[in-house]
Amino acid sequence: MSRIEMAMEKAAQLRKEGLPQQPGEGGAPEVDRQHHLSAPAPVSAPPQVSPERVLSPKHPFLVNLLDPHSPAAEEYRKLKSVLVKLTDGHPFRNAIMVTSSVPNEGKSLTALNLAVSLAQGLDHTVLLVDADLRRPSLHHYLEVEQGVGLADILKGTAEIPQAIVQTGLGKLSLIRSGSRVENPVELFTSQKMRALVDELKNRYPDRYLIFDTPPLLPFAESRALANIVDGVLLVVRERLASQDEVLEAYEAVKGPGLLGVVYNAADNVGHEERYSYYKHYQGKP
Repeated sequence: MSRIEMAMEKAAQLRKEGLPQQPGEGGAPEVDRQHHLSAPAPVSAPPQVSPERVLSPKHPFLVNLLDPHSPAAEEYRKLKSVLVKLTDGHPFRNAIMVTSSVPNEGKSLTALNLAVSLAQGLDHTVLLVDADLRRPSLHHYLEVEQGVGLADILKGTAEIPQAIVQTGLGKLSLIRSGSRVENPVELFTSQKMRALVDELKNRYPDRYLIFDTPPLLPFAESRALANIVDGVLLVVRERLASQDEVLEAYEAVKGPGLLGVVYNAADNVGHEERYSYYKHYQGKP
């Protein structure tokens, strides 16, 4: 039963019992949706995962899992804190896309460490979505096999619950990229993608959605998704993308949706090389 149907049924029951309706009940669907999104909701934890099914990835750059007291892990917690301040409120801007200008700037590890940091807290559940259908990597980092995922949902061959993997890592769930597709742009520009993001956003109003997407400049699908999500984090690796490339990527996503830039792998951070993820978080390059 849809949310609108549930609201209408509840309104009918209240009328039958002679009780006053709550604001937004029994009215137009959009009014009910706004009421639902603005109402406080309890934190919804994902289903419990048995100990033998909890993931135990060992990639050394998953610092929030393997070395939570390291300087890099602390930087991710700072990034999380800033992100929550920028997105929390009414409405909750919970759909966040992490991307970069060009390949190999560290966007996937940034998305994963940020998602883990959020999921380790008390306030939010997190659904991490591998939306890089060309070069998926999240299942490799988390050491799970590739399987039913985003592409299958968009193609109509799988439902959302079938695609969600419970990691057991805090309150973190994962949707893998799924089966291979020839032209991801067609899926990302379809109404199915917009409907999917809307459904994921509203199913659990306290949950963050973190989308790891392809780089902006080589591929068009990330630009399409940037127009659907609530916010964009742009990862810039020191000395990799040129200034012109960074500016082009910035122009592609600038506006209210750009939350900030993660400056990655800076030499002068002063930490060990394997912890040199980014120097600071800021609103513009």
